[in-house]
Amino acid sequence: MAMSENMKGALLMMCSMAAFTFNDTCIKAMGPGMPLFQLLVLRGIVTSVLIFVLARAYGAIRLNLPARDWGLIALRTGSEIGAAFFFITALRNMPIANVTAVLQVLPLTVTLGGYLFFRETVGWRRMSAILIGFCGMLLIVRPGPDGFDLFSLYAMAAVGCVTVRDLSTRRMSAAVPSLTVTLSASVGVLLFSAVASLWETWVPVTPRDAALIGGASFFIIGGYFFSVMVMRVGQVSFVAPFRYTGLLWALLMGVVVFGDWPDPITLLGASVVVVTGVFTLLRGSRQARV
Repeated sequence: MAMSENMKGALLMMCSMAAFTFNDTCIKAMGPGMPLFQLLVLRGIVTSVLIFVLARAYGAIRLNLPARDWGLIALRTGSEIGAAFFFITALRNMPIANVTAVLQVLPLTVTLGGYLFFRETVGWRRMSAILIGFCGMLLIVRPGPDGFDLFSLYAMAAVGCVTVRDLSTRRMSAAVPSLTVTLSASVGVLLFSAVASLWETWVPVTPRDAALIGGASFFIIGGYFFSVMVMRVGQVSFVAPFRYTGLLWALLMGVVVFGDWPDPITLLGASVVVVTGVFTLLRGSRQARV
């Protein structure tokens, strides 16, 4: 029996989330021994080359774009640089499941950003879900003297950067190939990290480090590849909620690889964020159809 378009989309979304989580696992497994920007440079070289080859194979490199689109690409690239810095800093200092749980608030922040900056319609139900979802995020980061971790701020800053990235992507014209945008972001992170790494003391790359960087590059390319494919199959309302399988992968990797398991309050906060996020995605898709 042939697989439906929705099931194909769901499978691709789950593969994309798994690939991104495996990339995060490789980065975290390297530990703090390698300076941050050296790590970003080494991963960026491999990633940029692979994305370029992929984009060339698909004929998806286009440079003759309107100035408005190039401005949005520049904004998105700057946001990607900030997201890479804040996210990887948080990832190297927090349990992988906790960082991933904070990022699950993204559908809520993007919906709120669309309402605030682009005057997109957001009804009271979705607005209520956003507020409840933010309460769930507070349960994860716990901004108090007992539970707060400074690196939670880095995770939240990463959410802000990715929100700007996604909102700027939504304003681009349909003429901009996805892989051109992805390649621009990868090269931007690479160049910024190369300059910033001049103020770092580089360390020798061990065979283990090389294997983990290679694995991270492979998996992040897989994540990008699957995320591009998923946009072409299935209904958004059916496929989008499967992005939350990334949290399940993060929980699994946290236990198996790092021996971490979130405490009950963090799990409760993550559950609240996931439920409100799924509701927001489904409600937004329904309103779009109407």
